Amino acid sequence: MSHPLIGELIDLLQLERLEENLFRGQSRDIGTRFVFGGQVLGQALSAAQRTVDPTRGVHSLHAYFLRAGDIDAPIVYEVDRARDGKSFSVRRIVAIQHGETILNAAASFQIAEPGVEHQLGMPTVPPPEDLAPPDPIPPEELAKIPVKLQRWLGRKGPFEFRHVYPRNELKPAKRPPFQQIWFRLIDRAPDDPTLHRAMLAYASDFHLIGTATLPHGISYLQHNVQMASLDHAIWFHRPFRVDEWLLYSCDSPSAQGARGLTRGMIYTRDGRLVASTAQEGMLRVLPESVTP
Repeated sequence: MSHPLIGELIDLLQLERLEENLFRGQSRDIGTRFVFGGQVLGQALSAAQRTVDPTRGVHSLHAYFLRAGDIDAPIVYEVDRARDGKSFSVRRIVAIQHGETILNAAASFQIAEPGVEHQLGMPTVPPPEDLAPPDPIPPEELAKIPVKLQRWLGRKGPFEFRHVYPRNELKPAKRPPFQQIWFRLIDRAPDDPTLHRAMLAYASDFHLIGTATLPHGISYLQHNVQMASLDHAIWFHRPFRVDEWLLYSCDSPSAQGARGLTRGMIYTRDGRLVASTAQEGMLRVLPESVTP
């Protein structure tokens, strides 16, 4: 039996079917002000996967976050079966809450086919066993943070993370715009590739947009910093399991116009590139006299 936290994540991603192309997912309060973007990504992909022949696996998901999600309300997912071709299927997904669209997404699926192969190599980093888990924030420092964020920082979730270059989010130093993080589920998960893809979509929203803050010595914990995901893309390349260590190698090639662009490549510990991501996020630094 898997850890209860993994069971909660699986339940979150296993949607209730309301109609042939209509699904409902519950929201989970994990300490963020609004619904965690990875939750909506994972649920949108789960909804789309439920409408596609299981012999066709997802190879890309592109999403736009339109509105913040309410953590106290369920989300309805409407799937449009845009196309079923000989090799590819395309689905459009709309996430609806309180009668308004909070996310638009499209996902493409393909039958398994042989073809040419190449990939960029994995960065040379220490193995996860040589890295310590993140240090807990001292109670006296935690007390200075809003209660909602205290819950976020103090929570134990279904994933564990090991940072190759740890950073103190309370006293962020300026550094180049890249980072590597090992991550995996804290326990085993069922042998269901569609579930592992949905869980990877969920996990891919952790740490990605934060890469754009690194050169500026700012943090989402600062009261004058506003951050929000605007869009998210993920491409699935090769088979993987999220209950085995994966390396998330992230960089940020540009920030401008109150937006930051970030990219990620996800590798197995033996160096196989299994997924790539890209995300642009709102990144505002307000004058100290202005409160969000």
